[in-house]
Amino acid sequence: MNTFLTEQRPPEKNLVDRLREEALRLGFSRIGIAPAISPVRHDTFRKWLDQGYAGVMHQWLTRHEPLRADPASLLANCQSIISLATDYASTDPLPPAPGQGRVSRYAWSEDYHDLLRSRLMAMERWLHTAAPGCHTRGVVDSAPLAERDHAWMAGLGWIGKNTMLIDPDAGSWFFLSSLLTDLVLPFDSPLKVDHCGTCTACLDACPTGALPAPRLLDANRCISSLSIEDHGVVDESLRAGFGQWIFGCDICQDVCPWNRHAPTNPIAEFLPNPGMNPVELESILSLNAADFRLRFSDTPLARAKRRGLLRSAAIALGNAPVESLAPLLVNLLDDAEPVIRGAAAWALGRFLVADIGRGIATAALVSHQKTESDPAVQTELLSALKPS
Repeated sequence: MNTFLTEQRPPEKNLVDRLREEALRLGFSRIGIAPAISPVRHDTFRKWLDQGYAGVMHQWLTRHEPLRADPASLLANCQSIISLATDYASTDPLPPAPGQGRVSRYAWSEDYHDLLRSRLMAMERWLHTAAPGCHTRGVVDSAPLAERDHAWMAGLGWIGKNTMLIDPDAGSWFFLSSLLTDLVLPFDSPLKVDHCGTCTACLDACPTGALPAPRLLDANRCISSLSIEDHGVVDESLRAGFGQWIFGCDICQDVCPWNRHAPTNPIAEFLPNPGMNPVELESILSLNAADFRLRFSDTPLARAKRRGLLRSAAIALGNAPVESLAPLLVNLLDDAEPVIRGAAAWALGRFLVADIGRGIATAALVSHQKTESDPAVQTELLSALKPS
């Protein structure tokens, strides 16, 4: 493990000055440099995995945990990690009306990975010209690198109680990307002050209790994790907490006092695509497989897959029923995906609780009991007709 840095003569400071200037020119918002050592919080990460908090990502994270512990496993003789922050807040989210859903603001537009990878590649080309013979590797969520921990070591913020990296001047609405190199560069100093203080706004606001303690995220209960990574059945106890979120969740950042004056970056790549702030649930619940691919294949929402997105949209409609949209849920009772059929059944049950569309909801639930073959969906149909 590359715990100690190889003794080399550091390059001239002028290279780092020019590196910082180039990062800003390319569109990055801030830059910091950390030593390529094992993350100081890696033991905490390992304990978090052992306690079962990783949700559906547990297997992947566990398999790559040894690589995460050593940056040299990603780039031979890695000496420095250049951490880059890119502000992405472009405009304020609009409150959704009944029949509309919310999408996390990072996913309003095209896939940010493409933009950041392009900038990282340009940064690599520049560094190879400025320091011939160096080796680099760019990372944007694509490798087992503890980007948040290394960014903290690089002075780009502190780890907040909501587990986000928070910059005292920029809040937390920013993407992280990293450039690993075998150059020994002058390192920045980490922020050693916990600026969260006694504030517990994020913990108090989480509607599903996904933050049981400061800096502890339970992905099994996190709306973001469930709506993006988990494409299965959402536990019934968590569905009301989804509110009108259909992809991601920004609540723990929305309530953070440090985001009150966060900078905006209204470039075209971060402005919301039409119909994304907020989203009409009708446009989601009517998507077949081909329509889903056509609309979302180049966006972050593709990660939820059709079954995950329509499942979450059905839950959102169940949380804020609109009578005119009940036929969409009825149609989904015949969907090929059991997960979607079950969510539609639950949502129709919420219509009954709200005394909205009672006739169409009851008739559909009763008739589909006679034809449904999946035991889990049968249970949803029965529960929907006998709401607690």
